[in-house]
Amino acid sequence: MTRSMGFDKYKIQPKVSRSFSDMFRCYKDVMRTFVLLVGPLQLASYPSIKMVGIRTSLPLPSKWEILAQLTVYFMIEDYTNYWIHRFLHGKWGYENIHRVHHEYSAPIGFAAPYAHWLEVLILGIPTFLGPAIVPGHMITFWLWIALRQIEAIETHSGYDFPWTPTKYIPFYGGADYHDYHHYVGQQSQSNFASVFTYCDYIYGTDKGYRYHKKVLRKLKEESRIDGALNGGSYCAPTPDLKSE
Repeated sequence: MTRSMGFDKYKIQPKVSRSFSDMFRCYKDVMRTFVLLVGPLQLASYPSIKMVGIRTSLPLPSKWEILAQLTVYFMIEDYTNYWIHRFLHGKWGYENIHRVHHEYSAPIGFAAPYAHWLEVLILGIPTFLGPAIVPGHMITFWLWIALRQIEAIETHSGYDFPWTPTKYIPFYGGADYHDYHHYVGQQSQSNFASVFTYCDYIYGTDKGYRYHKKVLRKLKEESRIDGALNGGSYCAPTPDLKSE
């Protein structure tokens, strides 16, 4: 379907193709986690929501209040998630927990929440931490959860669309940025960012990715020059930079 719609040219790892059965297996595993773990937790979370001060009554929050609180939630989640993610790439964390999520070296949207049940619980902490520190209205909380899920699906989609509005958000990672993290896999000490890239830049964990992009730009330039000199086209090979 994606080929007939012309989306294949935006696929980040075009050589990798997933069968319907493989994608359906991922979907079933994710839905099992949602039904058996996430759903019951949501039902049981109401006392916690009331305890931290998230309100459900009128008046409704203004758009500026929502925007300010969402910004704080994203910043808190991003920084906390960064360090938990780095821990999960340690030997014990990866082998016992995080390796499940990395079964998809070329991620798909369904694989965003595909993870060990303990990882789902652990990474729920950064998500709830912002609303716990800066409680707002239930509408803001719901919007935050929805936006966080949409962002996770986009970054795991496997497609880098040039028209996506998130490309205009400063320091936003996006699909291409996170796809590299999955491509490198267990060896990855790069691109731990949840949403934004500032932590990777500050702590130097984006060097492998930046080197990868530098080599790709060089190969594309050489391909362009070679094609111009020979009057044809030449497709440069994608380098294997998994050791970076």
